[in-house]
Amino acid sequence: MEAMFADRQILAVVPARGGSKGVKLKNIRPLLGRPLIGYVGDTVAEAGCFDRVIVSTDHPKIAEVARSFGLAAPFLRPAALAGDRVGDHPVLEHALLQIERLDNQRYDVIVMLQPTCPLRRASHVTATIERLVKEDWDAVWTVSLTDLKYHPLKQLKLAPDGGMDFHDARGCDIVARQQLDPVYHRNGAAYAFSRRAVLDERTTKPRRTAAVVIDEPLVSIDTLADFKKVEQILKARDPEGVT
Repeated sequence: MEAMFADRQILAVVPARGGSKGVKLKNIRPLLGRPLIGYVGDTVAEAGCFDRVIVSTDHPKIAEVARSFGLAAPFLRPAALAGDRVGDHPVLEHALLQIERLDNQRYDVIVMLQPTCPLRRASHVTATIERLVKEDWDAVWTVSLTDLKYHPLKQLKLAPDGGMDFHDARGCDIVARQQLDPVYHRNGAAYAFSRRAVLDERTTKPRRTAAVVIDEPLVSIDTLADFKKVEQILKARDPEGVT
């Protein structure tokens, strides 16, 4: 795996702002005794393909905890990039430019690893990078197949007067699941980007974007209920290794 990426400088950016609203300081909340961000440290160490791994955070405590798990936090993110309406691209662009200036180094591939997907495996990450590099995409996201019960054409909306209708008018014509094309959703395991996507196209969804489909259960943590669900999956995955 390392040989395949030998001619590319690969940067991992771990976005971890301190202002999460659903769960306070979610990114360092313990999950089976380990801070959530600590699971990212385990993954990057196992993947063994990164030239640099940094945390982008606005919170000194998150930076401190990240460092204790082998993740560098060489700068604090400015407050303007720490709000809940700030997208991923400005954070990645800022992190890339800052670390290139500090390291005096150019990075060719930028991988975003959000702490909120502790069920990710190193193989999910390396497969994402491999597809980006080998097939020359500008972005590759990991995705999961969406249960057809939640297909967009089966979604409903409520009107202010209490009435209900299909969110998409085409939903009226759906009578059998065979009429539905498969759809997928982001699972948060890994996002890989070319330098061009981040600095020139300035988006996380450039024109040439592909996907790696993950078949096993993944949860993007947002609530306390999500923490409990992930705990159950981790215990089932490795009953003896979880304390």
